Amino acid sequence: MTESPPEITTEIEESNLGGENGEIYVFQWLGANERALQQTTAAGLKDLQQPLLDTLVKLITAAEPYPAPGRPVRSLIAQCLVLIYTHGDTKTLYDTIQTLLKPLDSKSIHKDVHKVAALYCIGELMGTYGSQVMSLMIETTTTCLRLSKSSNSTIVRFNALLTLEKAIRTAKRALTDSLVRDAIKQARSVLSDKSMPVIRAACSVLTVLFPFGDGAKSLPDVEQILTLCTRQLDSADQPTRNALAKLVAQVLSSTQIEYAIPLPEPPKQNKKGPGLSQDQDNETAPPVQEMRRLLTPQEMLSQLSTHFNKLNVSRRTRVGIFDCYVALLSTLGSKFVETNYALIISHFMTEIISAPRSMGSRYDVLLVRSLVDIVVRDLVGVRMLGEQAQIAAIQEISNAYLKRWPAMMPGQTAPNSHVLVVALREVAGLLQQLGNAPTPVQDALVDPMMTLLTHPVHTVRVSAAWTLRCFCYSTPLRLPKVLLNLVELLQNDLTALATPAAPSDINARVIGRAYGLAGLLSVIPKRPLYVSYDISANVFYIAVQLLKRAGEHDVKAAKVEIEVAWTLIASLMTLGPNFVRAHLPQLLVLWRNALPKPTTKDGLSGRSAAEWTFLLSVREYALRAVCLFLAHNSPSLLTADVARRVTSLLTNALQFANTFSAQRIVEDVVEGLPQENRGLSMASVEALFRSRIYQAFMALGVSKVSETTQTSLLQSAISLFASPEGYTGSSVQAAIAASSGAFTNVWQSTDCYAYGVTDIEVNEDIPADSAEGQGDWLNRDTIAASIDEMCTKPIIRSLEHDPLIIYQAPLTHADTSQRQDSPPASTASVNDAIQLFAQLLPLQDHASMTKTVAQLIDATNSAKTEKNTGRKAAVLINSAVAIVLALRHASTQTRQVAELIGHPAVSAPLADLLKTVLVDGDPLLRKASSEALGRLASLAGTNFLTSQIKTLVNEVVNNRDPYGRAGCALAFGAIYGHVGGLAAGPLLKTTIHVLMSLINDPHPVVSFWAMRALSRVIDAASLAYASYVSSTLGLLFRVYMLESHEPEGGSLNYVNMKGELPLYQSLCQAMDAVITVVGPDIQESVRTRSLVLDLVRQFLSEDDDGICVEAIKCVQHLLIFAPEHIEVPKLVDRFRGYLSSTRRPLKLASINALYQLVQKDVMTLSRLGGDQLVEELFAMLDDDASVAGVRNVIISWLQQTVAYNPSAWIDLCQRIMSRTTASQQAGDAATKRSDVDDEGQSLSVDPTADGDGANSLRATARWRTQLFALQCLHEICITVARSGRREHFDVALARSQGIPLQRLLVSRLADLIRIAFTASAAHVMEIRLEGLTVLRDVIEIFAHTPDPDFDGALLLEQYQAPVTAALTPAFSADSTPQILASAIKACAIFVGSGVVKDVGRMGRILKLLTSALEQCQEPGMLKLGEASDLGPNASVMLRIATLSAWAELEISSATQTYLTAVIQPYRKLLASLWIGSLRDYATIRAGTELLDDSSSGGVDSSYASLGKEVLLPYYREAWAVILQAVTAAMENNDPFIRVAIDGREPTEADEKHITKGTTTEQPATFFYVLFGLVFETLSTSTPESGLQNIKSTVVALKALKHLVKADYAGNAFKDTPIFEELVNLCYRMALTEPVAVQAYLVDSLASLATSVAKGQAGQMDSSPPPQVHCLRICAYILKRTISNARDKAIQDHASPADRISLINIGFDAFSIIAAACESSRAMEYRTVAVALYHDLLKDETTEADFVGPTLQSLKKLLEHVPEDIAERLKYEKVVHGLLSGCLVNIDAMRGRDGTACRKKIKNNMLAAVLILTILPPTVRLSSAVIEHCCFLISHQLGEQDEMGLTAAHCAKTLVIASAVGSPSLNQCARLLLPGMIESVAKIAVQDGEHAELRVQIVAEMWKAFAALFTASSEENRPRLLGVLLPTMTLLMDPSQTPSSALHTQTMAQVLTFAATSPPAFKEATTKLPAELKETLETSVRQAFGGKKTSASDVHKPQISLRSF
Repeated sequence: MTESPPEITTEIEESNLGGENGEIYVFQWLGANERALQQTTAAGLKDLQQPLLDTLVKLITAAEPYPAPGRPVRSLIAQCLVLIYTHGDTKTLYDTIQTLLKPLDSKSIHKDVHKVAALYCIGELMGTYGSQVMSLMIETTTTCLRLSKSSNSTIVRFNALLTLEKAIRTAKRALTDSLVRDAIKQARSVLSDKSMPVIRAACSVLTVLFPFGDGAKSLPDVEQILTLCTRQLDSADQPTRNALAKLVAQVLSSTQIEYAIPLPEPPKQNKKGPGLSQDQDNETAPPVQEMRRLLTPQEMLSQLSTHFNKLNVSRRTRVGIFDCYVALLSTLGSKFVETNYALIISHFMTEIISAPRSMGSRYDVLLVRSLVDIVVRDLVGVRMLGEQAQIAAIQEISNAYLKRWPAMMPGQTAPNSHVLVVALREVAGLLQQLGNAPTPVQDALVDPMMTLLTHPVHTVRVSAAWTLRCFCYSTPLRLPKVLLNLVELLQNDLTALATPAAPSDINARVIGRAYGLAGLLSVIPKRPLYVSYDISANVFYIAVQLLKRAGEHDVKAAKVEIEVAWTLIASLMTLGPNFVRAHLPQLLVLWRNALPKPTTKDGLSGRSAAEWTFLLSVREYALRAVCLFLAHNSPSLLTADVARRVTSLLTNALQFANTFSAQRIVEDVVEGLPQENRGLSMASVEALFRSRIYQAFMALGVSKVSETTQTSLLQSAISLFASPEGYTGSSVQAAIAASSGAFTNVWQSTDCYAYGVTDIEVNEDIPADSAEGQGDWLNRDTIAASIDEMCTKPIIRSLEHDPLIIYQAPLTHADTSQRQDSPPASTASVNDAIQLFAQLLPLQDHASMTKTVAQLIDATNSAKTEKNTGRKAAVLINSAVAIVLALRHASTQTRQVAELIGHPAVSAPLADLLKTVLVDGDPLLRKASSEALGRLASLAGTNFLTSQIKTLVNEVVNNRDPYGRAGCALAFGAIYGHVGGLAAGPLLKTTIHVLMSLINDPHPVVSFWAMRALSRVIDAASLAYASYVSSTLGLLFRVYMLESHEPEGGSLNYVNMKGELPLYQSLCQAMDAVITVVGPDIQESVRTRSLVLDLVRQFLSEDDDGICVEAIKCVQHLLIFAPEHIEVPKLVDRFRGYLSSTRRPLKLASINALYQLVQKDVMTLSRLGGDQLVEELFAMLDDDASVAGVRNVIISWLQQTVAYNPSAWIDLCQRIMSRTTASQQAGDAATKRSDVDDEGQSLSVDPTADGDGANSLRATARWRTQLFALQCLHEICITVARSGRREHFDVALARSQGIPLQRLLVSRLADLIRIAFTASAAHVMEIRLEGLTVLRDVIEIFAHTPDPDFDGALLLEQYQAPVTAALTPAFSADSTPQILASAIKACAIFVGSGVVKDVGRMGRILKLLTSALEQCQEPGMLKLGEASDLGPNASVMLRIATLSAWAELEISSATQTYLTAVIQPYRKLLASLWIGSLRDYATIRAGTELLDDSSSGGVDSSYASLGKEVLLPYYREAWAVILQAVTAAMENNDPFIRVAIDGREPTEADEKHITKGTTTEQPATFFYVLFGLVFETLSTSTPESGLQNIKSTVVALKALKHLVKADYAGNAFKDTPIFEELVNLCYRMALTEPVAVQAYLVDSLASLATSVAKGQAGQMDSSPPPQVHCLRICAYILKRTISNARDKAIQDHASPADRISLINIGFDAFSIIAAACESSRAMEYRTVAVALYHDLLKDETTEADFVGPTLQSLKKLLEHVPEDIAERLKYEKVVHGLLSGCLVNIDAMRGRDGTACRKKIKNNMLAAVLILTILPPTVRLSSAVIEHCCFLISHQLGEQDEMGLTAAHCAKTLVIASAVGSPSLNQCARLLLPGMIESVAKIAVQDGEHAELRVQIVAEMWKAFAALFTASSEENRPRLLGVLLPTMTLLMDPSQTPSSALHTQTMAQVLTFAATSPPAFKEATTKLPAELKETLETSVRQAFGGKKTSASDVHKPQISLRSF
């Protein structure tokens, strides 16, 4: 990142050191030197080295005026020193380090900042060159140890230890043993220090020193370090915990290194058999030592678990130990983890989860489960396990844990419930990751999961249900069988439930299976093709029957039955409106019964706790179904009536909940039952019930609820989350905790309730679009952030808290499986109350809002909470979160809402409340209240804004509390951010000054939050901030230089806070904000730019990941605004380093930056990174698929470069595809594939063979990587095809252009087909599907590629067998419906491509197509190939795909005639199936039930409505193609189509009785169906909707053209409304549609008019016929098209060719429509058309020629002369007018020049000539018009240019036409002759340019003269020749050799005259003047002489060879 390369300067100008900018001067001087030193050489440095060294050392130690060497300065000095000794002489290195050691002397008086600089420089030099100056090592070590022990400054101690660590890395050998021991002792003692940075530095030192002595004796060292580290974990901050964890990881991982130990010598034995013992001696002699590890992996892990399970270990320590686990497993690496996965899992299960310490309380269980989840799932599962290992992991977990419950054999112990839960959750995660489990995995899982559904523990049942759902989603082929099995088991259990002999665990079994079934039912909408809907109907019936009979059984059984029933009904609600609609009336009745209005009896006490629990539970179960009904069926089923009823139900439920609350019932706790078997307590049931009520009201939409209910809901919500009464914990314990000081804050609670605090996050810092889903606002690794979060997480979410999640949570194929968990019931109710409050508050009127806010504030200030400090804190947090969410909702509402909230009566009390919490020590409260203040200010107006800023300024000035000041800083940022730069502009200066002063505050909390607020203000102010840029940059630099603001600087208290408040990250963010404000202007200001670049460079060189991430963001903006000042090569190298590192945040930031680079300048990146970088990206994708953004980089790169070298990209994809996937290996091992047929062998591909000959060595790839490689191949094919570079598809063309073939796509055809085949044989369905896509691409783009070796053959012909082989596996037994559909389409594409035209040679591909078609006519389920058991939806989908494929063939048959032979045998079948499918589509669209007799074999009629939603997308995609095929058949008068449209089944007889042109009175049976589809398509078409929509519109118009014919429409259009609707639609289309569509529209209008006219034949009516509307539309379209160029507003970017076509088609259609109108006005209609054409002739605005190509239309318009005399007179007037108009147009151009003018003259002249030549002699014309026309042509004849040629053409045409004998034309010939002769005469005397044009003009003249001569009588010919010959002789020049073209041409014509009429010729020549006569005679002699010489050859026989 530099300007031009600077030169080295050795001296500092001391004059520049004074003032504010002295530090900046030194910094930039150092920066310039550092850049210069990077590029210098030894020779260039030789003379400058010593003075530069002196200056650098001086900067470290010198006092004022030299600035203190702060962090960036010392860093640059160290870099310069290292570079000097890298390029220069190292002799002075020893002296330099000695000099730097002097300030560190104990007697030295230097300040700490100088000592730190010296230490840092020594560290960098020793770290690089330590091995060269070992003699200094002892002194350096001694000094560092002394400083780390004796110094009072944390920053000095930290840097002393850091320097020691760097020195030891390179020069450890130079240390004496005693010094090493001292260092170890000192570092160990420092581990117990109070200063966090010093502990971190000590960890680094111990890491490099370990192992301390002999490897075999270091076990006590290991244990000692472990003990020291775990002791420190409780007080450590997150960075320190990470450092301690890394040390522990280093120490423990070293125990796995094998070392040799000598074996004791074996006792000597007597030899038996010398030969044998000799051999033994030879074999056993060498190994006298054994390789051993210090600890086994199990013992190593137990070192950590021992500390974890100690009794009095705090939560922070236990969380910290998991940091150690993460670090340890990361250090050991993926290979170790994969090898020892079973051992690792076993360790966590037995020593962590099953330890008594982990089961002490519910919170402990959840905490440990969450921590294990993070390690096993997020770290091991997602980042470390390859695909093969994931499969092995599932099998291991299944065998070791899942299958071992229940314990079947005596002596076996089943895993406990906690172990099973973790195992199930991990299997679910692995299944989501794998996405497509291979068969062995499927077999290993199904039975154990079904068994675990019956576990007695609720958590296990729920987890098993969730895992089963994940399993069936990722392996849908298993779904139908598992569903049926579960339904059957559940029915059996339900039958047993009611019997007295029921087993004891029956309740748990029934509920577990119900959960499992519910989870699977919710998968159906995502996997609709695999399941028949009769299952869902059956389940609904079972549920309703259960509800009906529940009253007959005892309470215990009834409760189970009711829960099962409502659980099943709730899950069925996810099927959506099409299922629910039919059952809604029944559901409303069931809900009304389940949620009755509370009676007075309910309000009376007397019920036991058990009764209340039952009543609450059954209502909660019913509400589950209500919630899901509202979530999945609104708004379509939520009519006003249904909403009213549901509101009534919910109101009843709310009243019942309030009634219960008033009772204050105390629950009886049953002692002795384990906690997990008790079920939910009554309080939890009530909380869950209340939570459901709130959820249902929110799903319903709070605006639909009455005002009284809204008020009641608000009171209920506030009392729950904000009042003292809402607390459900023990008040006595809370009071004791408050009085004893045991309460610190709510986040330290461990009771899963935390005084009722919410766990909703309102953090604006988390970016919404961050990588990996959630991201981290401090740029930490997400795993580290997740573990850190557990330290302060009182509420831990889990799946079992709300069973609704099982069937409500979204399911996706994810590389990172997001966990779906819910909070405990008590917290969930608080969360929902807050969300409901947030939605309701903005909807209240002024009085209600004021009252509600007052209630909230009273609740927070209640005296009752004084004794319960914890509840008070929770209430404040809940209130702040509620206000933030309410204001977020309000900001999306109308202006009236803003005014209501902005009213002082509301905003003032809210602001007072927010200000009290703004200054709180809790960061969440500060964030929430600052955001709320910002949003309130944006809603409340200017006065409120001003007063708030004033209050905040006063608070900052008067309040010295750091938390208060930090809160105010946050509020400044939030207010400015939300109000915006425009409204808050006047306050900008104040805000900036306050924030700048706060940034200078040494307290880390204040400076950190103030810096973040500043960056937010800069972003919001944008360009308004420009004037403050300079001062801000100065501030940022000063802060960077300040020792007090360094991470290790300042007092001990401050230093320990800074670890989790990284100021430099926010400094970097502020820098980024400044860069975006300056923008492109950064190019102008050299000073600003150089400072920014130097600072960003320094930030990039920092060690902290977070700072580097923010610096990379700065670089990304600099690449936009100042790209030429960025060194891209170095940047790319840096990014590549990050990509291969383990530092994940940097990895993600690098990928984002690379994506920007690829989009900006891909060629530079290709040059720098090349193929290697792409391979690295692919490897990264394969190594850890959870890294987001890699795919985007590769795809963008590919799209931009593939057209230049597709072969390289294919090589890359081929390498990935050549590996096997883990699923493939597992599947192959299980099935031993044998389905590669003989055609597959033609590819030389064997999926079971291995290239290396050993399966175990074979490289594997994740299947998702292979899928991505296939997607890349698809992108390659598409991109290259679109690039328009024909050489990629034509070998001959490529050879002719000299392009090397190996780089072209055509050279890789065999590879592409081979890859497609490999994919088609995969076990993973997604790969098979994408492989078929690639195969289709190949067929489509290479279909017309000629074979270079065989003329007339196509290249793909030789690949027919491989293509067939690739398609065959798609029809195997394990195929999915999507694969079958794709394969059918591929078959059709191949058949229709024209590669093989002989039907007999199409082989298996055609057979597959025809068998699919024949199956379509059979009712019921399809069976394609070996694939059977297809569900009803899959069958219909495949029918649609098959019919669509055949429709494509029908469409292609218009151009590919051989296809007629393919289709012909099936026409009868296709006709009825096509029409049937269109009818089915129309029926689904109309929303009515399908007809029972579905000719398409259609949908299961009883559940047709269910199939609609599923099948509609498939129909929508296919219907246009099918309609196009039907249209093609109608066009060809296919009799079968006609019969099918008439609703009859076509028979052979129909083909013989072709009734052509017969019209029926009634429309065909399905006319309205087809017409409706067409009409709807046309009416919904809009010009903006893209190319696909235009295609559909064109198809519809083509169909309309034939449909309106009487054969199909009958008398449908006699119905005036239908005709008017259609005409209105056409009017609209004429106004809006593009030219491409209107061409088809006018065609359809012509057909419509003709059809309507036929229907009116014989009717007498005085009113104009309806078809006149068609004429108007047609005229409008013509008018619009003709004037398009003039009217810019309606231009649609149509090409001239499209417009020409439309004009011609339009005039043709106009004539047809006019003919269909009443004949009495025919002439008037023709006049309109002529007038329209005249507009075209008048146009001079466009340079494109629209007249020439459309003259044919004018000819057609004028051709037919009326017979009637009166009409003929009108016709003459029209013609006369048009001719006059042409002449006027030509006259108007007189005196003007230009392309448009010449074009207009030419066109009008041509039009005039056309008119004159096509008129019959009977039509009279004015002589004046004729004379003027001839005058204009004669005038143009004088021009020797294009116009002259056009005039010659015109003259010739008129003269030739005059031979017919028309008086008008005779007059023309007479008038034109003088002008023509004059033109020839002029040509005779001209010379020079335009010679070729003159030849052409003369040729035209001679043709005219020849015609005139031929037409003249014999007596007139001498006179005519007397005029012509003198003129012609002027062009002869016999003296010229060779003869000119004019001479030759003229001579030929003269000889023709002579031969035609010798007497006339002789007579004329005698009268010629002597001179001319002589010229003529000489020329004739020459001509005849030439002929004689060549005449002898004439009669020689010749053989004519025809070349081809």
